[in-house]
Amino acid sequence: MTTLSISPRHRAPSRAYHRRRRWAGPAFIGPFMAVFALVFLAPIGYSIYLSLYRDQLIGGTSFVGLDNYQRALEDAAFWSSVSRVGLFLAIQVPIMLFIALLVALALDSGRLYGKDFCRIAIFLPYAVPAVVAALMWGFMYGPRFGLVGSINDTLGTSLPNPLSPDWVLAAIGNIVTWEFVGYNMLIFYSALRVIPHSLYEAAELDGAGEWRVITAIKLPAIRGALVIATMFSIIGSFQLFNEPSILRSLAPNAINSDFTPNLLTYSLSFAGQQHNYAATVAIVMGVLTMIVAYVVQLRGMRKER
Repeated sequence: MTTLSISPRHRAPSRAYHRRRRWAGPAFIGPFMAVFALVFLAPIGYSIYLSLYRDQLIGGTSFVGLDNYQRALEDAAFWSSVSRVGLFLAIQVPIMLFIALLVALALDSGRLYGKDFCRIAIFLPYAVPAVVAALMWGFMYGPRFGLVGSINDTLGTSLPNPLSPDWVLAAIGNIVTWEFVGYNMLIFYSALRVIPHSLYEAAELDGAGEWRVITAIKLPAIRGALVIATMFSIIGSFQLFNEPSILRSLAPNAINSDFTPNLLTYSLSFAGQQHNYAATVAIVMGVLTMIVAYVVQLRGMRKER
């Protein structure tokens, strides 16, 4: 008679093992979900809650439903700021991404002397805080005591005032471009560096020139990076605040309290004491930003397919 023995390796897992295995997943994602709910969902939920109420001198806080949203959709100041940011987005973002792409292609070509120095020098402005950059450029824009004024006095020229109402949006666009060309260049350059060299060798065997390599290999290969950089730039444009806020003290006649949606929200909340309406404007701008970013992503990915 033979006796069957079960090796310890083939024993059925215990209930404690199953219990630990069942709770392993929630234990891993639990801290992330807690932080996500605390820093992301809770502020959004509180803003939505505020947007449904209105503070009144008589009667205190009262529930108004969607009245604040209707007010935002009919607010000329709000749509004026959105239009101004839309114009800024339509002109500044393509220029900035085009410059960043040119620099990335030049660095990737291997024909640029001092490539490492150029890469660091172009990326360096991104390390400068936006407040410091706005103050620095604001001084250079000065028509009386700044660089523009010094050039006019020295050379006898009459350069236009960058802080005038006609030029201040272009002046802000110049600051933002100076700050973020290096950041976008790094995204494009990183995407170019992972293109397989076998594609370049095949193109060389086919007799393709440099321009053909760029249009047929490099640009299609980094299309995903172009879409991501465009989305980041769109979101950043709708969040424009630091530069106009700093320059406002230098150009009070050109930059008002509703120059951008974020500046309008700040003014409503901290100067006008309209916290509920400020939360409404922030929610509307968040939805508008998500729609525009999603449309750009959808079109970019569709072209990629």
